[in-house]
Amino acid sequence: MFPVHREREQPIFSARAHVFQIDPATKRNWLPASKHAVTVSFFYDASRSVYRIISVGGTKAIINSTITPNMTFTKTSQKFGQWADSRANTVYGLGFSTEQQLQQFAEQFKEVKEAARLAREKSQERFELANPALDIAAPEQLSEERHSPPLLTVNGPGEEKLFRSRSAEVELTAEKERVKKMLSEGSMCEINLEAELFTLQDSNSKLVEALQEANSSVDQWKKQLAEYQEETDRLRDQVAELEAQLGHPAAGQTEELSRSLEELEALLSAKDQEIHNLQSKKTDVRELEKEREAAMQRLQDLEKQNADLEERVQSAEKTLESSREEQSHSEVEVRRVIDVLDVKIGDLSDLRQSLAKLIDK
Repeated sequence: MFPVHREREQPIFSARAHVFQIDPATKRNWLPASKHAVTVSFFYDASRSVYRIISVGGTKAIINSTITPNMTFTKTSQKFGQWADSRANTVYGLGFSTEQQLQQFAEQFKEVKEAARLAREKSQERFELANPALDIAAPEQLSEERHSPPLLTVNGPGEEKLFRSRSAEVELTAEKERVKKMLSEGSMCEINLEAELFTLQDSNSKLVEALQEANSSVDQWKKQLAEYQEETDRLRDQVAELEAQLGHPAAGQTEELSRSLEELEALLSAKDQEIHNLQSKKTDVRELEKEREAAMQRLQDLEKQNADLEERVQSAEKTLESSREEQSHSEVEVRRVIDVLDVKIGDLSDLRQSLAKLIDK
């Protein structure tokens, strides 16, 4: 089943992105669906003419979205885009490392959506051509015709009655349920197999990279070790030649050559220990990967905190601007009241002068 499925469905485009899903409770906040950037791929199922977006995180499929002509991919920022999937009853969001990757994914989404629309139109045209009168029997009728028993003669020639077997109906219902169950189990099996395949591919690529790095380092140490061994053999040959020429070599020369040999043997032993340590470091690749994932998670948290701080700053700026406008309005109102009071004070002064004149008279 698995090889047939992989031959039927082929990837047409892949990208690396951080996957998010909308919070089902608030419908406003984003929930991370992956701890780090994962591979997001477009797949085409030639047998069903269906396009899908699939992404695997860990051991499960975090995106399994069938593309329909009414879907729209929206770029909400320079590195983030989203689309709604009514079948999955969720909204998916993708965060890319560069704006160019987001643009490439958006263009691919647009092309695949157009291809899905053309595939649906062709499918409808083939359906209409194959069924010009649309006179199609219902599946229940066809099943009843297939499973109904033949006509039986009961009371002599010419008197024929149709007896429907209740056990046949029960068997038909059970068969339908069994087929539905097999189809659902088959689709879930396909999803699980896809998840396992992507997980194995991702793990395999990481292990291959780590193994290549370790092998390159081991090869360098092996080359150095071979050079040291060649140097040691050469010195030993020289010692043998000197001993053969002198017959009884001097004590000082013998001691010096022995020290040189001991130093070279100690150096070779140290290099062997370094090679052994390097080979033991191969097992630390997974720990390094975990540390990298933790760093990526901290980076995402910092980005979210930065976005929250920016929103708070914008809110504070709006509040300050509003306060300034209210203060300006209050100053204008105070000035208007002062002007009115000045006018009234002038009128009062004129009235006092008039009263003084009347009193003098």
